[in-house]
Amino acid sequence: MANKKDVAARLAEALSIVLGTEEIPLRLRAWDGSVAGPAGAPVIEFRSRRALRRMLWSPGMLGLSRAYVSGDIDAPGDLYESFSALSAVGKFAELEPFAPPTLRERVTLVRTAVRLGAIGPNPKPPPEETDMDRSGRKHSKRRDAAAISHHYDVGNDFYALVLGSSMVYSCAVWDTERTGLNAAQDAKNDLVCRKLRLRPGMRVLDVGCGWGSFALHAAGRYGADVVGVTLSAEQAALARRRVTDAGLTGRVEIRVQDYRDVHDGPFDAISSIGMSEHVGREQITAYSSHLFNLLRPGGQLLNHAISWNAGDTMRPDPDSFIPRYVFPDGEMLSLAVMVGALESGGFEILDVEALRRHYALTLRAWVQNLEDHWDEAVHLTSEGRARVWRLYMATSALGFESGLTGVNQVLAQRPGGTEPPLRRSTPHSHGDVYLRIWEYQVQPKLVDGFVAAYASGGDWARLFAHADGFVGTELFRDADTPNRFITIDRWRNETDWGAFLEQSREAYQALDTTLARFTVVEIPLFEGTVPTSMQVPHQVSTNDDDASGFRAEH
Repeated sequence: MANKKDVAARLAEALSIVLGTEEIPLRLRAWDGSVAGPAGAPVIEFRSRRALRRMLWSPGMLGLSRAYVSGDIDAPGDLYESFSALSAVGKFAELEPFAPPTLRERVTLVRTAVRLGAIGPNPKPPPEETDMDRSGRKHSKRRDAAAISHHYDVGNDFYALVLGSSMVYSCAVWDTERTGLNAAQDAKNDLVCRKLRLRPGMRVLDVGCGWGSFALHAAGRYGADVVGVTLSAEQAALARRRVTDAGLTGRVEIRVQDYRDVHDGPFDAISSIGMSEHVGREQITAYSSHLFNLLRPGGQLLNHAISWNAGDTMRPDPDSFIPRYVFPDGEMLSLAVMVGALESGGFEILDVEALRRHYALTLRAWVQNLEDHWDEAVHLTSEGRARVWRLYMATSALGFESGLTGVNQVLAQRPGGTEPPLRRSTPHSHGDVYLRIWEYQVQPKLVDGFVAAYASGGDWARLFAHADGFVGTELFRDADTPNRFITIDRWRNETDWGAFLEQSREAYQALDTTLARFTVVEIPLFEGTVPTSMQVPHQVSTNDDDASGFRAEH
């Protein structure tokens, strides 16, 4: 019978064979309490003999993955330290699939299992594992639907715990590392809308629409008419409820539909945010061509996708963690391959923006949400599912931090129609005047930093003294709808438009108010006049002696 020292030492020897290292980079604690490995290193626990048996039957990433998901192996300390230590050495540090052990190494593994009483039948894989080879030809519509269902149909409540109230499952855009997750996701959605130059009445296709967050943003804040498609029935059900709750059923349509079956173009713009990773290298040019044909001449596509930075394509070993537990059939393409596919499909590339560091921050925020709601997440799904997500998101964050993976927004245009702007930072013609409308359910209040210079009679007032080119803001009350207040911002495009939008968003979010729709219209005014259709009756005036709020006229 092995003594306490022998158990951990023999396990460490077996693990070093699987990892392809001389010594393990971890402090290993065995089921009997014995320890082995360098002192001070991140701790890994082998909780039962079944962990060793899994390694014996599948001596590679798949066996280790099964052991972790099932709870036979655990990393009780800092997740990032443990996974970072593993990924820095041996086979985990290599980009190729795990090389199988030699015959001599296999004999050593068997002897270790015999000595430690771990010999037995191959343990059943955790129920969270899938094998897409049983679902038909790769990237057929049937198999793609099964792959999407595996990842996304795990419960909307579970996703709400991880993603937060934004319900956005893609890289956020962070002003600073202290920006909150919801604000960063809101900024990403707005960035996509601005890059696509959305305007009221534009017809937009959102490919892989998820729970409808971008569609709601584009319709509610920019007045676009949006068709969102997803292969996930659970996503679509919640997205439709959110559309109804937002009062946007006339502007947003959510479909359970493969993008390849969308034939009711033309669209003015297409967003594809975090979807093309599911398409695959063999299909990516056909994907580009199909979206090209759905756009009107001059229409634009914003393709937001993870990139593989260590070669043309990352096709994971089908017997590794990601294909079996997270993204079956998913493939990450290099930026060069993606841009080449878009150009082959007929697009002109207008702009590329790298957001690698932003995704690392996003993933760490999701991991923290999961950790903060661990018991509830386990209750909603299973402990195995929660462990899959913890492992997947933490290791993905490390991949973005190391530069192995990236994420890029590529803006492309179908030739014809209106010429694109000369610079992305100036999406409007110089010198034009624009309006932006904001709607509120309750009357806004002024806070420090705002100038209480509103006056009755329709005079324009400066709200942001620091915003160059800003003309002013006017506040109205809608006589036909109780508790509906509207402000109209007016500015000239003589400064950085993106910076102004950030200032105005931050300022309005600071107001003590509940926003009903928050943005609606940006209309060019060529002589600075307000169109008749924009004249909202029953203006709200203020008491100039009281900077704490507004007083409605009745």
